[in-house]
Amino acid sequence: MKGHKTVLILCTGNSCRSQMAEALINHESGPQIRALSAGTHPAARVAEGAVAALQQLGINTANLYPKTVDAVINEPIDLIVTVCDNAKETCPVFPKKIVTIHMPFYDPHGEPLESFVAVRDQIRAQLLPEIKRRLSVELSDQ
Repeated sequence: MKGHKTVLILCTGNSCRSQMAEALINHESGPQIRALSAGTHPAARVAEGAVAALQQLGINTANLYPKTVDAVINEPIDLIVTVCDNAKETCPVFPKKIVTIHMPFYDPHGEPLESFVAVRDQIRAQLLPEIKRRLSVELSDQ
């Protein structure tokens, strides 16, 4: 995708909040923004609640899986967003200087689907507009 901006959503386990953010951004930003996600200590799989919350919106979750930071460190990243306090504290050093912002979201692991939906909706309402502002692009209103 030539001409797009890339945002990395960084969390500890890369199994919930960062996965939902990656999927939401990719679903709602069209070709303008490409989202990646990674974890400082990735979990074995994406949380079932995160998958279910995304699927409620008709978002394809087939390609979501936890990744290490090493898997994305050489990508052309324009913005890093840490979505948990631990990831903020342990954010790795990238080969080039990249603007990094911290927007923490509640971790709904082990809670009912409604908690995942609430976090998904917060990510959608708060993170997507901030990324749009930071990267100076227009996101579709869905």
